[in-house]
Amino acid sequence: MAQNAFVTRDPCGSEDTLESGAQLVHPHSHTSGRYLIPDHSQTRQQDHNDAASYGLSVSPSSAMTTRELQEYWQGVKSERKPVKLLFEIPSTRTVEHVLSKYVVYQIVVIKSGSYDAKRVSIERRYSDFERLHQQLLQDFSEELEEVTLPRKRMTGNFAEESITERRVAFKDYLACLYAIRAVRRSAPFQEFFTSQELKRAHGCLRGGQYSRALDLLLPALDLQEKLAQHRPALVVPTLCAVMVCQRDLDIPTSAFSTGQRALPLVRRYGMHKYRCPLLALMVDLGFQLGHPIAQMQEELTRIKDSERGPVSLLSLKELVVQEFT
Repeated sequence: MAQNAFVTRDPCGSEDTLESGAQLVHPHSHTSGRYLIPDHSQTRQQDHNDAASYGLSVSPSSAMTTRELQEYWQGVKSERKPVKLLFEIPSTRTVEHVLSKYVVYQIVVIKSGSYDAKRVSIERRYSDFERLHQQLLQDFSEELEEVTLPRKRMTGNFAEESITERRVAFKDYLACLYAIRAVRRSAPFQEFFTSQELKRAHGCLRGGQYSRALDLLLPALDLQEKLAQHRPALVVPTLCAVMVCQRDLDIPTSAFSTGQRALPLVRRYGMHKYRCPLLALMVDLGFQLGHPIAQMQEELTRIKDSERGPVSLLSLKELVVQEFT
């Protein structure tokens, strides 16, 4: 390892994390020539890049057997990477109803490596963690062999000591899940942090409670942007919902700005059902604000002339409501 490099452990204690750009070499990379990793097909280019990002030594020549290659690439795909997000659980509260009692954990998601001005927090119960774990086991049972869900006790679950232990355990549990590339990119992991808030927000939107909906959508959008960096298009439905709320709350400048964030993503990722409704609202807002809209009008006309079907006739608000019904 390079001199003056600092090494830390990830939350699961499974891998060294480099703090100063030092190169971490896989143990197999220097034992013999047969462990050098080939790069002999286009389909493995992404895995090749991933291996390099983990600090693994990659070479275009190798004497590895097919079985060894398969095992190696399977290991690369599930490799734990240096954590880019931190999960804190600073507090809890106990909720009591007539027939039920449960603990709610406040989860704060923080972007590491720089100051994070958007420290969004959510609240989840034990049953939410339990549901997440069961969903993940359906697709990632092998990757989660050494990741265990903190267990409830037979008694004393509401004792302060038990709650504190579980709070710390849940923090480590989320860090371990996030450290596994395939898991952190999965739909169940992403939805754990946003689905409840998005459901409530769209219920408010359908009911005309736009201010309340916006209060729920904006933090959810911040979380999506942190968690879904590998798939930026995932934020488009939320951006469109935010834009609809801002327009109906008579905040045209903010609505137009939100549309400017959504439109390039819609174009880039071919999200055709959003393109026409989004452009139509952008043209209306741009005209209201006195912005240049000729190019958007031309694009909208071209799309209307080339597309047929009910989707192209929906307004953005109708599309947003339809998507989350």
